[in-house]
Amino acid sequence: MFWQEQYRRKLVGPQEAVQCIQSNMRVYIHPGCAEPEALVEALIARAPFVKNVEIVHLLTLGRADYIAPQMEGHFRHNAMFIGGNVRQAVNEGRADYTPVFLSQIENLFESGQMPIDVALIQVSPPDAHGFCSFGVGVDTTLTAARQAKFVIAQVNEQMPRTYGDSFIHVNDIDAIVEVTRPLCELKPVEITDVHRAIGKHVASLIEDGATLQLGIGGIPDAVLLQLTSHKNLGIHTEMLSDSVVPLVESGVINGACKNIHRGKIITGFVLGTKTLFDFVSHNPAFEFHPNAYTNDPYVISENHKMVAINSALQVDITGQVCADSIGTYFYSGIGGQVDFIRGASRCKDGKPVIAIPATAKGGQISRIVPTLDPGAGVVTSRGSVRYVVTEFGVAYLHGRTIRQRAEALIEIAHPKFRNELYAYCEKTRWLQRPSLSEP
Repeated sequence: MFWQEQYRRKLVGPQEAVQCIQSNMRVYIHPGCAEPEALVEALIARAPFVKNVEIVHLLTLGRADYIAPQMEGHFRHNAMFIGGNVRQAVNEGRADYTPVFLSQIENLFESGQMPIDVALIQVSPPDAHGFCSFGVGVDTTLTAARQAKFVIAQVNEQMPRTYGDSFIHVNDIDAIVEVTRPLCELKPVEITDVHRAIGKHVASLIEDGATLQLGIGGIPDAVLLQLTSHKNLGIHTEMLSDSVVPLVESGVINGACKNIHRGKIITGFVLGTKTLFDFVSHNPAFEFHPNAYTNDPYVISENHKMVAINSALQVDITGQVCADSIGTYFYSGIGGQVDFIRGASRCKDGKPVIAIPATAKGGQISRIVPTLDPGAGVVTSRGSVRYVVTEFGVAYLHGRTIRQRAEALIEIAHPKFRNELYAYCEKTRWLQRPSLSEP
């Protein structure tokens, strides 16, 4: 039987496709810009007919009506990374948060610790051999689909076809829903003067021939803007945004010096706009892989001159990094920060970087603090941190004493908060503030 006949037999409408979802099941949703919105809408419409369905996913960009108060008892979300659309529900106790390294999520599926009953995915139309591409997001979804008892695919003509470990065959899909609709997009944020200042400091740490990991937001975008004169940069990252496109087009990013996957941009998923989606489509420069591979610290460490750039919410003056909560308020997730800090720390000439604005809330509070807020989680320990960068400079912490760390971090804190930080250090006897008197 040819795959084309199988494909036709599996074609159904969204409502029919989700009939397989029953009470007490666990449903995985393809995250990011690849979210299968038609299937999610059908899932929500099924609420009156099911109870205690657990919905698992990383950051999604569409509506998440399954976390609405009236859905209690029917659906409960388990966030592996908290997005803005579910943050309130998590902190009100109507949804759950599982803190876990991005590199280890797929092992939860494979080991049976978190078995997947149904995977809702979005893919490209099949090629001549019956293979559909996961397009803009392989992430943890390829593994989830392989482990799921039932796979429902939203086949979208507008999903790009990407290369790498990015395919699923029609024979491995149980129900197919055809759509033609734009993907979810994540628009670039405005780059501020603070972002530009941080970007300059981070760029000063990046050598020609380096391999980069960057996230999304104003800081990574600002870093990339500072790299137009660099040469032979490579990319090995968990995700990419629109900002890489100009540097690839200009030849700054070409992977010529990479010692693994030479000439290839390695990523797990992309978050951006149609400009980026069109750029990665049928582009052999990009290879998409599961995050269990892209974020494996051993694989990361095989890249020489690996520069891993991550952000945080707070850093205390001993170097502890909080990146997933504001006190007891859960904000995002562990993600891939620790994976890449460990990998970059182990590689030849690697540089793991935490890059943050010195202040938050319009300059009202310092992000460099004496102690993390009560209840704040330590995502990256003080023993793992090497570089911390703000708009006021670069602090290098590896191999430094607590006194030296405090001194270096105070120097890159906002000037109006430095006296408070010195006062704390004097109280703890970690260091004395410099004398203002003439020698």
